[in-house]
Amino acid sequence: MCTMSTPKVIIAGCGIAGPVLAVFLKLKGYEPVIYERLSGPENVGLALGLQPNGLRVLSLIPGLVDKIDGKALDSFTFYSVIPEDKGFLVQFDLPSEIREFHGNNTMCVRRPTFHQTLVEVAEMHGVKIVWGHQLVSLEQRDDSVLVGFANGFTDTASFVIGCDGLHSDTRVCLFGKEKPEFTGLTQVGGISPKPESFNRATMTNVYGDGAHMIHFPVNDEQIAWAITQREEEAKETWRHMDEKLQNEFKESGPCSEWSFGCSELVKSAETIVKYGLYDRPELASWHKGRVALLGDAAHPTSPHLGQGANQAFEDIYHLVRLLVKYNPSAASPSTDVLHTVFSEYEAVRISRTSMLVKEARRRGENRVVHGTEACKKRNEKTRETWKNNGAVTKGFHERYSHPFVGNSEI
Repeated sequence: MCTMSTPKVIIAGCGIAGPVLAVFLKLKGYEPVIYERLSGPENVGLALGLQPNGLRVLSLIPGLVDKIDGKALDSFTFYSVIPEDKGFLVQFDLPSEIREFHGNNTMCVRRPTFHQTLVEVAEMHGVKIVWGHQLVSLEQRDDSVLVGFANGFTDTASFVIGCDGLHSDTRVCLFGKEKPEFTGLTQVGGISPKPESFNRATMTNVYGDGAHMIHFPVNDEQIAWAITQREEEAKETWRHMDEKLQNEFKESGPCSEWSFGCSELVKSAETIVKYGLYDRPELASWHKGRVALLGDAAHPTSPHLGQGANQAFEDIYHLVRLLVKYNPSAASPSTDVLHTVFSEYEAVRISRTSMLVKEARRRGENRVVHGTEACKKRNEKTRETWKNNGAVTKGFHERYSHPFVGNSEI
């Protein structure tokens, strides 16, 4: 029997989503415990963009946004390096109304630095984080879940939320093992010192024939970049290249001679990693009984929209909102109450996340089109799209007007 006066919630995964969810649950009267398979925080990953929809959720945790070390963008700039259509394509300056209406512009951050901030904030709120525990089993009972870990340890909670990413063990326990889908694209990414000539906080896209490079500031001293190309499958490991491979890539990689800052960034990189890009087919449901999925565990996506973490934050908002709505006393909820919460959570989230996963894959394909005519057509479409300030601004408003506008319901 799960008779805790303050219901324990086990969160699988201490990546980006897990600590944020834990803080919200703690603030609402639950006792979250995070179990993470890794032995401690790792310097893994490069950078991510916190967009206004995600920052809106983070701003509900007092003081969190002020602790984030990042760089707010003021524009998007596009170039082409194909000989038949080389040079500047278009620039879009973010209108002041985006910040005025949504409260923030996109803020780019180094992922390890941001992750460390989230872990520290969770610990400041009294969240228990248990490292080195990989979830391997779930035994559902009438009023609780018994969770088993690879080291033989077990724990019991009122309910469980899987925030354990693309390779989610929670998802395997619920729905069986399935391979993530390789999108056909890989990325090589890095962190480099900011060149003196970079005097704007702009996100720069550079299009080539079969390759694309994006770069943007993550603070006042560093630029993050990623090169996308079509390749044979590579694992999604986010491990650093060895020194020999790094040197070869700097000298002869696909963007090593490109203009518009690309060559300089590649050759001066402090860190270079290579990884495959994966997503998964849409699930019909994200829960069974007293266990639900959230973030990449539910809807992993390729990075081309920069919405991965932001969609996890939207998930968190709606899950917590529905717990407040249907379990306002924060008592240990019945299975019927959890079914209502999780079902409504899915109804709000599955269609939106599925649409964005598909859109991200389409954008990735567009970035690496091959052949002169296809590249010229892509370039012209880019010019037309981003010159239409009204349509672009409307698109930003539509994407950012989630998970709520105005007053929060949590």
